[in-house]
Amino acid sequence: MKAVWYDRQGPAREVFNYGEMPTPTAGQGEVRIKLEASGVNPSDTYRRGGSADPMEYPRVIANSDGAGIVDQVGPGAKRFKEGDRVWLYNGQRNGRAFGTAAEYIALDENLVTPLPANVSFAEGATLGVPGMTAWVCLFHAGPVKDQTVLVTGGAGAVGHYGIQLAKWGGARVITTVSSPKKAEIARAAGADLVIDYKQENVVERIRAFAPEGVDRIVEVDFGGNIETTEKVLARFSTVAIYASRGNPKPQVTIRILTSKNVTVYGMQLPLTPMPMQRKAQAGMAEWLAAGRRIHMVAAQFPLKDTVEAHLAVEAGTKLGTVVVDCAR
Repeated sequence: MKAVWYDRQGPAREVFNYGEMPTPTAGQGEVRIKLEASGVNPSDTYRRGGSADPMEYPRVIANSDGAGIVDQVGPGAKRFKEGDRVWLYNGQRNGRAFGTAAEYIALDENLVTPLPANVSFAEGATLGVPGMTAWVCLFHAGPVKDQTVLVTGGAGAVGHYGIQLAKWGGARVITTVSSPKKAEIARAAGADLVIDYKQENVVERIRAFAPEGVDRIVEVDFGGNIETTEKVLARFSTVAIYASRGNPKPQVTIRILTSKNVTVYGMQLPLTPMPMQRKAQAGMAEWLAAGRRIHMVAAQFPLKDTVEAHLAVEAGTKLGTVVVDCAR
């Protein structure tokens, strides 16, 4: 099969290789998927670049998320049949060296979810890490119906899904953005209150909308937002952290958190217990089936141009998920 891999970490142009690799075979409890699309997340660029973790394997096929068609069912696998359209996540995580920047992947069927016919493969490749992260951050502590939810970075890949999922769950949704264009994207996703944090006082706007504070926060930058966070928390609220640009400065005021019985939940999708991952998959499937959704594909590149896809993510200007077309 054609694939894109690296044997050492570093800049995309220096370490990526495009060529032939052995086509995998579905093992025990696995399905093999003929990949149509591969989603590139920031974490994929960190792993390739070496800024997150050291090289775990001698050779790595890049990228974690994807979508395609099941073309082989391994022994003991029972959830899918050949020809099923699916989306997948954690392709290159947790003991797996070979991800989705390839024509095929063999993967534990528990990491694979049916893809509705009205969702394209490119759109399906945006669901994995962003959608699953948003679902776990929102619903790990239970339903959000009638609660006030703050999704920071509402035009980002996780934030955009977070807004849509929270509205589907019956919440009032506040989000923060950094430009008028991003504000339009957040409103289209269904946010009730959109705040441009570069132009407006976030605390004042939130307090006017939700005098008692917010019940859940889906947080993209815990360190950068902590001063605001501490001022808008409701009693018995939850802050779910999936990213941060650094440690909080100033430091977290523990007294504020304990005086309101706040739960701080840090999460990484690959380390989330499998029962919670299965709940998230089921929840995402239910959400997708309930109506048309907005899936933001920022750009698409052919497999041979995976270097350009990674560079597009690293540029930091994308709106949505950069996708690699594995079939071309």
